[in-house]
Amino acid sequence: MEEQKENRPQAALDEAPAALAACPPGRQHCRISDQETNGKTSAASSNDFSDPIYKEIAITNGYINRMTREELRSKLAEFKLETRGVKDVLKKRLKNYYKKQKLMQKEHTSGNSCYDYICVVDFEATCEEGNPPEFVHEIIEFPVVLVNTRTLEIEDTFQQYVKPEINPKLSNFCISLTGITQDIVDKADTFPQVLQNVVEWMRQRELGTKYSYSMLTDGSWDMSKFLNIQCRISRIKYPSFAKKWINIRKSYGNFYKVPRNQTKLTIMLENLGMNYDGRPHSGLDDSKNIARIAIRMLQDGCDLRVNERIHGGQLMTVSSSVPLEGAPAPQMPRYRN
Repeated sequence: MEEQKENRPQAALDEAPAALAACPPGRQHCRISDQETNGKTSAASSNDFSDPIYKEIAITNGYINRMTREELRSKLAEFKLETRGVKDVLKKRLKNYYKKQKLMQKEHTSGNSCYDYICVVDFEATCEEGNPPEFVHEIIEFPVVLVNTRTLEIEDTFQQYVKPEINPKLSNFCISLTGITQDIVDKADTFPQVLQNVVEWMRQRELGTKYSYSMLTDGSWDMSKFLNIQCRISRIKYPSFAKKWINIRKSYGNFYKVPRNQTKLTIMLENLGMNYDGRPHSGLDDSKNIARIAIRMLQDGCDLRVNERIHGGQLMTVSSSVPLEGAPAPQMPRYRN
């Protein structure tokens, strides 16, 4: 719920290795990777960085940095890669393509995601115009978009509306913003029942048992604020499967090296060469568009992994050095005493 919350040499890549690109005879051969992600490492990161491959990687990164946007697009098209996006995104995409090719040659790395599935969630909540600080937000839409990280496709979706308890009558501002009408929430289940339905939906897809998965949100508020507050209102404990998540804004900013003000949903889409699809502030449509960003980032070589968690009701950062583990099998939390 976002409302609340230079001169370049020509044909530089022709100097890349013949094994990775069709290069004219006599050109210098070099290969690339990307070691620019603030300590985040690739599948081969456990290797000794004194290996000559990393010198070749650094040299080819330099060639890519000197390419014009049109040169980047031409080279991406040659490899049948996505050519849309701002220049920095195109550079990152091309670097990671070469990185994967080289590492696959060297160590047969698969390039798989950290998890089998990603569950994208973007709640809609009750709201008032001006967002007064004393107003208590209650979840009124619970969407989940299931992304298969192997096929890089949206595999399934879940959506249910929720009846608010503290402020059962929606403001005109809330109705206009979200498109959720009073009649819709009046007929909806209360939050504990909707959460139970979510848990059952996730169980049917064997998340946390047969398949590893992680939750993903657009920012910190969905889990640390909206879900946290809602569980207190509904007198239930915070669900264990949602205690850690991927904040895609952080992942996007770190991966593409952009400032925080460039990680708004519509800006992320625009910089990746995409338009918003659907109705803004529809929880399901927002979640689908966030999923599109996640898919593009995976295609560009980003290892999306948990980077935030909630502990004792407080938001905390998860270091990339923490051992990787998926979310637990979903269970309905107990009621509070």
